[in-house]
Amino acid sequence: MKKSFLFLGLMLLFLNPQFLSAQENRSDHQLKIALFAPLYLDSAFDRSTNYVYGKNFPKFLNPGLEFYEGAKMALDSLSELGLKLEVFVFDTKSNQITITQQINSLIKEDIGLIIAHASANEIRTFADAALTLKVPFINANLPNDGAVNSNPFFVILNPTLKTQTEGIYKFVQKHYTTKPIVVFRKKGQMEDLIKKYFDDFGDNSSSKQANLKYVDLPVNFTLGHLLPHLDTNTHNVVIAGSLDENFGRKLAAGLAEINKMGPVTVVGMPTWSNIRDFNKQEYKGLEIITSTPFYQSKNDRLIEHIGNQFSSMMYARPSDMVFRGFEVTWRFVNLLNKYKRDIASNFGVADNNLFTQFDIQPVFLNRENMTLDYFENKRLYFVKLQDGYIKEVL
Repeated sequence: MKKSFLFLGLMLLFLNPQFLSAQENRSDHQLKIALFAPLYLDSAFDRSTNYVYGKNFPKFLNPGLEFYEGAKMALDSLSELGLKLEVFVFDTKSNQITITQQINSLIKEDIGLIIAHASANEIRTFADAALTLKVPFINANLPNDGAVNSNPFFVILNPTLKTQTEGIYKFVQKHYTTKPIVVFRKKGQMEDLIKKYFDDFGDNSSSKQANLKYVDLPVNFTLGHLLPHLDTNTHNVVIAGSLDENFGRKLAAGLAEINKMGPVTVVGMPTWSNIRDFNKQEYKGLEIITSTPFYQSKNDRLIEHIGNQFSSMMYARPSDMVFRGFEVTWRFVNLLNKYKRDIASNFGVADNNLFTQFDIQPVFLNRENMTLDYFENKRLYFVKLQDGYIKEVL
């Protein structure tokens, strides 16, 4: 962790109120990329560049920092391969300069690409800037369109809830065609939206509809609320119809108890990727299926190499965000290098995919006027979590 402190300190020393340049020989640069991440440098260091958290390293610093570290590793590799780059790195949590001011500083820089680890209230700002500058904005982390439309320069890599729920429906439709599937949910607007997405996709599907049965559970539900809807004499398939992680934990724990009486498979929501408890004893034996757009197989040699390189530099294990920063930067900088200003016409090209096979498709929210609203990654992986083991389900 000391390496992380030193790394942040060095970043602060070189931080310019406008930008950081990732290269020294500015005059020879061919490609200009803007990288935005929540680094919290002003919060982590005082005016004398002293680290303010002592021996601690708050968790809120990790996602943006590790995303940047992964991106930097990719940029270093690309530079070694001969690409001429100028990279502007912005701290979106800066107290000195707003995101709008950061973006305005790029107007005269002939930027070719914006990559951002963004928050929900920042998406529209980045998307509007991309449309004005006529350069792609890659939303690397949020499954959110930010109410953006009519913007052919906006790319969502983490699929929206609609795409995720449609993917879950297709998964159970494919693997459990003949089985009744219980959708346990709680009452709420998001839960109703999930149900609507399931029903709409099923009604418009050319394949046989999945046999979904919706069951609303009370806030303090118990095993007694689950058992009447399941048959312990056969294999039960359940979908968790709520994004609420606490609901998911409680439902999975109850289903694990029922699994001792008869086999149960539960398909979770996208938010289940944030739950780290499923290897605990209370979930033992339960087969849990989750979807993810970013899957890193432990058997992939490139992932192993990046992980080892990160660990040797930082004395820490890399999180998913390190790999996200690496592959997103690698893929889209290579596309920019190959297609230049025509990159927006080639988002769907599979060139330079690494460990994630993105399937980036145009999205038309209004089919009547056929206006391209944005691009979205439609590829979902499904993985099985059981007793601490993780395996892709094909």
